[in-house]
Amino acid sequence: MGWSQRDGRSFVKSILRYFHFIQLAALFILALTAAAVRLDAHAVLKSSSPAAGSVVAGPDVPVTLTFNVRVDAARSRLELLMPDASTIPLPAGKQPSPDTLASKLSGLKSGAYTIRWQVLAPDGHISRGEIPFTVKIPDVS
Repeated sequence: MGWSQRDGRSFVKSILRYFHFIQLAALFILALTAAAVRLDAHAVLKSSSPAAGSVVAGPDVPVTLTFNVRVDAARSRLELLMPDASTIPLPAGKQPSPDTLASKLSGLKSGAYTIRWQVLAPDGHISRGEIPFTVKIPDVS
């Protein structure tokens, strides 16, 4: 009972199909991994101070925004929407860490405010958002 040429060709075809399947599976896994890394690079706000919807004591309010990835502070913008609907740019201070922007609000009166932010993520995409909060000036009695 020896091997025939036909059996040998069938065996080779089976091996080639197996390797082709492995190549396709590896390519699929690589594509999924690349997509996951690309999605992960978008800047998403993880936390902020003041927090969205919070009530804070004024007139001075420190601002800290922390993201899921590093952000380019030089190409990022912060602005404050005032109770009268006017806006003022917020100077970004020194970045405490690569994923954090910081600023300081001063001289605020009681009222509803919104921090508008725009950041550039490592993947080149710009992310934007708003953080509404309310300032209450403590009674001095």
